[in-house]
Amino acid sequence: MAANGMLTEEQLQGYKDEGYAIYRKPLFGPEKMQKLTDIFEEQWAAVGRKLNSELDTPHFRDERLMEFLLADEVLDLIEPIIGPNIGLWSSHFICKEPLTGKQTPWHEDSAYWKGRLSRFDKIITVWLAIDRSNKENGCMRVIPGTHRNGFSEYECVDEGQNIFPTEIKRSEIDESKAVYFELEPGQCSLHDSRIIHGAPPNTSPNRRCGYTMRYFSTEATVFPEANPGFKVWLARGRDLGGNTFVNA
Repeated sequence: MAANGMLTEEQLQGYKDEGYAIYRKPLFGPEKMQKLTDIFEEQWAAVGRKLNSELDTPHFRDERLMEFLLADEVLDLIEPIIGPNIGLWSSHFICKEPLTGKQTPWHEDSAYWKGRLSRFDKIITVWLAIDRSNKENGCMRVIPGTHRNGFSEYECVDEGQNIFPTEIKRSEIDESKAVYFELEPGQCSLHDSRIIHGAPPNTSPNRRCGYTMRYFSTEATVFPEANPGFKVWLARGRDLGGNTFVNA
């Protein structure tokens, strides 16, 4: 039985215990999903059809994306997990071109945001598949249950082989426990900001693109001095952490 018409009680408990869930139904209707895909294709073409940091926080530059980021389809999906008071933290188009050899090293999202918010226990990423995502083209993978471990220790890695210059120490990771998020276009995964995750390189002839939509409970405080030029929106409910929202 679905707890909110979307995720089941079993899925919600799984997210609490393991730090992730998979939503196999289309998140948006066909026309809305096509509109989002078209926006990505437009932005990707603008940066030369390659992985580029300019695809980070695209909603800062393109207000059309707010239709998706503040959509009830998304907020209804995550409210049972982080509560009714929801802030929009960030978004990111992530594209792995065909036959691209770089992997996304093992990391925690929260490690890159350390010092920017007061807490990380209720930050969620919705990873929406624009293209089919599978093992061959470098789908995301997680180590279940690691969202309860705190910040991990990192070490430097070869930037010629990795998207990031650092990775969680391999001695801390049991890759045999990895769960791969294989998704059809329009499906999505959800993961806790603290879970250890990464993605292998895309060795296939097929592109792999997703849109990440990231949200936080407004119980957390976003520190303005640690986020110069950064913008957050109140997506639903009310502010509990004394935050400065664009739309407040």
